Amino acid sequence: MDYARAEQLLERLGYRHRGVEALTPLAADGSQRLFVRCRFKEGPPVLLVAPGGQRERGMAEARAAFAIGRHLQQAGVPVPAIYGFDAASGTLAMEDLGATLLYDRLRHRPPGVELKKLYQQAIAALLSLQVAARPGFPVESCWDTPRYDRRLMLERESGYFYQALVQAMLGRDAMSVGLAAEFAALADRAAVEPADFVLHRDYQCRNLMLQQQEKIRIIDFQGARLGPLAYDLAALLYDPYAALAPARREELLDFYLQQAQAMIADFDRAAFVGGWYFLALQRNLQILGAFAFLSQQRKKKFFAAFIKPAATQLAELLAQPPGRNFPLLQKLTREINRQLKTSRP
Repeated sequence: MDYARAEQLLERLGYRHRGVEALTPLAADGSQRLFVRCRFKEGPPVLLVAPGGQRERGMAEARAAFAIGRHLQQAGVPVPAIYGFDAASGTLAMEDLGATLLYDRLRHRPPGVELKKLYQQAIAALLSLQVAARPGFPVESCWDTPRYDRRLMLERESGYFYQALVQAMLGRDAMSVGLAAEFAALADRAAVEPADFVLHRDYQCRNLMLQQQEKIRIIDFQGARLGPLAYDLAALLYDPYAALAPARREELLDFYLQQAQAMIADFDRAAFVGGWYFLALQRNLQILGAFAFLSQQRKKKFFAAFIKPAATQLAELLAQPPGRNFPLLQKLTREINRQLKTSRP
């Protein structure tokens, strides 16, 4: 992080008089960005976020975080307040939400009533993101891709799954023509779903923070783009970090459907349910690829513990009736689970 530029940014924002007391680097989870908590002698802290990794990519991501964050904030989505941005260094100053993730609360196994309330609040926040933030969403500021589409599914989800997990981690051969055809068919079906809502693309319990009075706040939104409604809901309910019980998942799915019908004038419940499975499958492939890549190639060992649960979840998804359309993926998934079962954790 360019601390001189960060200090100038804080000065421009009027923080000079408060006196910096401490600058504390924070862990970045799966991101390459740099996070620093700036504490002052008076008043609440500010979070500084700067690009990391390859410069051009990092700067594009930083610009997106600023533009998208500002838009979400103005739309009333529960995200951290965006205070300012230094375009030269890509440093973003934003509200510091503390350190309690929804993931942290789930690790303490909250009672069922509390769990239900937390997830209902997460679903309400999601619909706010998807629907309330759609008018005027700055598509031109999307740093990765402007829309979730078939190409992204094949390259960054099923392809990512095969390359990072099946080949690089498990040492399997190149993808067969038959399996590639199944991935193409899956992407064809998932791409039928209307993709004109705001998509977070990683809406899971480690990207939701809890503040006082258990208020959910959404973070890590810089990769937002346009996409289908069901994807982010699938990311939340089929989240290996949370391992929700199937009955709880069904209950929360029904809650989402009720809320969506109230918010979206032309919401088609039957059509949503029809496409839900295929987007959940796409998401599960993506998360397995990400866990393998982050744990094996980025050496972030935290993610390794969730590969087996995610692979088990993939098998459970494929055991549902629509899974019959993907016999080679079913077979591969059984083999992956057997191989993972005999490997070291």
